[in-house]
Amino acid sequence: MKKIILIFALAFTCFGFAQEHFSGISTSRRIGILNGAINPAEFSNLSSRLEIGLFATSINASNNKVGFSDLLNSNNLNDLIFTGSDPVNMRIDAEIQGLGVAFKIQKWSFALFSKATAKLNLVGIDPNIGSAISNGFLSNPLSITTLNNTSNQRLLGTTWGEVNLSVARNVFENENNKWNVGATIKLLFPGSYTNLGANIVQGTLTNYPDGIYLNDASANINIAYSGNLANNFDNVNDYSKSLFGNLNGLATDFGINYQRKSSNGYKLNAGASIRNIGSMTFKGTGNSSTNYVLTIPQSPNLGLNLSDFEGDANLQDVENTLLDSGFLNKTERNNESISVKLPTVFNAYADIKVVSKFYVSIFGQKKLGSDNDNNQITSQDSFSLTPRLAFKNFELYSSWASNEISGITGGIGTRLFGFYMGSSSILTALTSDTKQADIYFGYRFGIF
Repeated sequence: MKKIILIFALAFTCFGFAQEHFSGISTSRRIGILNGAINPAEFSNLSSRLEIGLFATSINASNNKVGFSDLLNSNNLNDLIFTGSDPVNMRIDAEIQGLGVAFKIQKWSFALFSKATAKLNLVGIDPNIGSAISNGFLSNPLSITTLNNTSNQRLLGTTWGEVNLSVARNVFENENNKWNVGATIKLLFPGSYTNLGANIVQGTLTNYPDGIYLNDASANINIAYSGNLANNFDNVNDYSKSLFGNLNGLATDFGINYQRKSSNGYKLNAGASIRNIGSMTFKGTGNSSTNYVLTIPQSPNLGLNLSDFEGDANLQDVENTLLDSGFLNKTERNNESISVKLPTVFNAYADIKVVSKFYVSIFGQKKLGSDNDNNQITSQDSFSLTPRLAFKNFELYSSWASNEISGITGGIGTRLFGFYMGSSSILTALTSDTKQADIYFGYRFGIF
């Protein structure tokens, strides 16, 4: 268990460098596959009749505890993460888009592109529990700490691949206005999945000479694992080895787009979309998803010694340790399949032409699911503002955002012909104690 929490804590530094992927370039005036991934109706606005995306990669990390200066000055990241009384939230996401193509035929537009996603999340972890397991001491200086958590604390890791088929149509256009609609069907290829959920944890943590004990406690526990993550949870390479599994899921995106046209482009490009409506199922003989009730009676029994989890490298080890303790009672089990919901979000944006070559983009994202659900892949609420200097073959922009987990961030990005790269947090990383780090880059080109 100590290793499991540690890998989440260290992953922030392993990836090195949130939540909105491709911030700034995804609302670019030069419209391509990235724009269509945010809103499929944008495929009707392709800047070229034939658009080809060669590759695109985005890596994001955000948390509510550790700042950029902490990474540079501290030798023990674990101590920093589990300090204070606020629950620990950390989100690490990687998104890789492969070869994609989009094209226009009269009023219709079509696209085919692939994507792989990997996520590692800590959701609402009590710092006292995290410190007791990972560091071997209580963050509370007192010898006894009372736990009274009403939410679901989760450790979540998952990978999956997608093949996206998009269609868009221009439904109305005149000299000044243009309306488009679009939809995407996503074929899902679940790779690996793991979830440890501890809901409504109540009890006491007490320091004893041989360790920290959880006593007079109760909780509802979910332990689920599938694929590579069932065998070894503390190896980051296992995430990259299982990005694509077998086809076993379906999701959809829907969007609408409006343009106020001008002689050389648009004065306003606005849209809204609902993305990732659907789910996927992890199947296999090695899968396990079990709901338990944890019940630890009051003294004279000392309870559960948290040092018993030391050396546990995966959730199956954690499950066996809890079962061996005698405090875990099974309520429901499903060995064959694990069904999880994609992170459904609502997006809305507007790209406004202020003066010639200067634009300002406003983008908002609202999650429609609850991160407390054990079968829900997580997402974040975010809002960003991006001023942009845009020429035909060159763009320079600076994205500033307010994120649910990391707060205020600011970065910079650029596009030169088909190559683009940027970060939505590099400026605040250099000037303040930001709690987010991210980087993205890619290449695309248009024909005709």
